[in-house]
Amino acid sequence: MIALTEKSQLVIIDMQEKLSGAMPKEVINKIIKRCELLITTANELDIPQICTEQYPKGLGHTLNLMMPFLSEAKFVEKNVFACTEEPIFLRCLIKTRPQIFIMGMEAHICVLQTALSLIKSGKDVFIIEDAIVSRNILNKQNALNRLRDAGCIITNTESIIFEWLQTSENETFKKIAPLIKDID
Repeated sequence: MIALTEKSQLVIIDMQEKLSGAMPKEVINKIIKRCELLITTANELDIPQICTEQYPKGLGHTLNLMMPFLSEAKFVEKNVFACTEEPIFLRCLIKTRPQIFIMGMEAHICVLQTALSLIKSGKDVFIIEDAIVSRNILNKQNALNRLRDAGCIITNTESIIFEWLQTSENETFKKIAPLIKDID
């Protein structure tokens, strides 16, 4: 299945201050750059975004570094691990956009539970593998295996961006091409 802008929604799960401090240092900065690139592209292409925050009183709010890119996002605070268990999150989902693209923290907890629930409800769920993280790489790997087995599409940042853009003639391509070069 290919990503289509008119059917897409982007979900950014729990990219929060205190939570990011617990992630592997060599990984977190790369994840943040990829998230910023995906969000920037989504903004340019009018792809709706939902940004969740798990227990912000204890884990802090979304990373300050990411806030300038999230001007179009709807923010949802939650205490549940599966975002779908939060009624506000469900109200933010757009029924006519069945392709849900997920990135964020932690792969084996909130990302996993949210994706499994969305699959069960009939959504096409894309896990952006290079834009999710867990404190432990083995936990992330286990989550990816479970998600693949459950029917999620495991993909990466560049694949999604180029599928959304469809052509190098797209005006958005010209704007974000320099940003893509910075992603390793």
